[in-house]
Amino acid sequence: MLVSAILPFLSIFLLMAASDPVEDAILQCLSLHSDPSYPISSVTYFPNTTSYIPILQSYIRNLRFTSPTTPKPLFIVSPTHISHIQASIICCKSFQLQIRIRSGGHDYDGLSYVSRSPFAIMDMFMMRSVEVNLEDETVWVDSGSTIGELYHAIAERSKVYGFPAGVCHSVGVGGHFSGGGYGNMMRKFGLSVDHVLDAVIVDAEGRVLDRKKMGEDLFWGIRGGGGASFGVIVSWKIKLVPVPEVVTVFRVQKTLEQGATDVVHRWQYVAGNIHDGLFIRVVLSAVKRKGQKTIRAKFNALFLGNAQDLVRVMSDSFPELGLVGEDCIEMSWIDSVLFWDNFPVGTSVDVLLQRHDTPEKFLKKKSDYVQQPISKTGFEGVWSKMMELEKPVLTLNPYGGRMGEISEMEVPFPHRAGNLYKIQYSVNWKEEGEDVGNRYLDLIRRLYDYMTPYVSKSPRSSYLNYRDVDIGVNGPGNATYEDARVWGEKYFKKNFDRLVEVKTKVDPSNFFRYEQSIPSLAAAFSLGIMSE
Repeated sequence: MLVSAILPFLSIFLLMAASDPVEDAILQCLSLHSDPSYPISSVTYFPNTTSYIPILQSYIRNLRFTSPTTPKPLFIVSPTHISHIQASIICCKSFQLQIRIRSGGHDYDGLSYVSRSPFAIMDMFMMRSVEVNLEDETVWVDSGSTIGELYHAIAERSKVYGFPAGVCHSVGVGGHFSGGGYGNMMRKFGLSVDHVLDAVIVDAEGRVLDRKKMGEDLFWGIRGGGGASFGVIVSWKIKLVPVPEVVTVFRVQKTLEQGATDVVHRWQYVAGNIHDGLFIRVVLSAVKRKGQKTIRAKFNALFLGNAQDLVRVMSDSFPELGLVGEDCIEMSWIDSVLFWDNFPVGTSVDVLLQRHDTPEKFLKKKSDYVQQPISKTGFEGVWSKMMELEKPVLTLNPYGGRMGEISEMEVPFPHRAGNLYKIQYSVNWKEEGEDVGNRYLDLIRRLYDYMTPYVSKSPRSSYLNYRDVDIGVNGPGNATYEDARVWGEKYFKKNFDRLVEVKTKVDPSNFFRYEQSIPSLAAAFSLGIMSE
């Protein structure tokens, strides 16, 4: 009887003895500053908790950042209530921790979940509400939702509305929108951020602000300037766009032996000037056919209309591809989302609700913009380099249409008129080991270097959502304007200066910082590191 009475007290004593005083202090701080009706302790994970590693790794899409030597957060908070976000900001400031904000994990260089300084992760995956209002054609969507969940919710309510965003359904809304957000309807409707009407953000002081409270400067900044430089974006109000009940897709492949050089060369002149409801992406890769190396050009298309009209448009404007009616598949817009995400025709739309449906890989991505057509001779040189390197893949995304009609200063995303297409460089691998990884990184960097004569200059531009630390990073602590401008002008061009002004105003102490965050002039000045 005495033993049974002592056991509970002994267990408590052992638990207290094993506890970490720093963890206890952090958890006490978090609890003090959050709503007790939503206990933050239930969504806070320290390294000694069983859920820590599964949650940390569940949204790491790039295996380069899962090694034992990768820096790990002191704790993870997966907020379910806005007070959890406020408390995390307050307590990270108190304990001098950086905070990394993760909304989906498609962060190619891991900046949303890795830091060389002591840090915590705010993982937004539990905040995933999607509220569709067909009466005013709007949606409130939480940053932790995926694009697939957004699309699914829209399609459940309507067959004649959609939204212009990405083609990979597991991308998180928060990062996608705050970086600009493009997809296969951008020639018709522009970017995701061109349709953002309002947002809710928690700033560095823990204040909850909507568009009216945050002001137009900050609202401008988070629509393409990267939200994680300014605060934690909780949710977005977006405007739906009309889509026809029937759209058409096709996927046509050409190798060099089938005239791919001529077709890709011609594509440059056509894809940005053709019907604005037609988006034709080209994926270029080195492959082997009958033991010989060649280049395969895969033409993937979405047309906002029926197959008959598509064939007519292609016959008039791009006969070189040789599209025929048998190549075309008519379907609903939501089914076209599945087609573009490489699901078999006929797959249930419920697959869009799956967040982990493919094995993760080691990977690296880079980006460029092309403003003058590449000659056939130029492409032949590119083909030779790709066949030499073998692994890197090029994806060409056409511009024109609505993208050329919106000012590059309308939102921070500046890459509008003047661009023929955007290039994404990709390399994936499955083998482990630092030496192996360095070899693949070298391959993609060599192809990127080779493309220098053919892409934009002064600056050589890049797309924010294809995070690439190769183009420059801030130094430790508070970056100078000159340090950040190295990479900042490549992402934002002339909009970089306005972003710095917004940052200095709304987060002068530079609490929200990471390797490619917008710098605060006030923070740099206070430490005496202002550039001349």
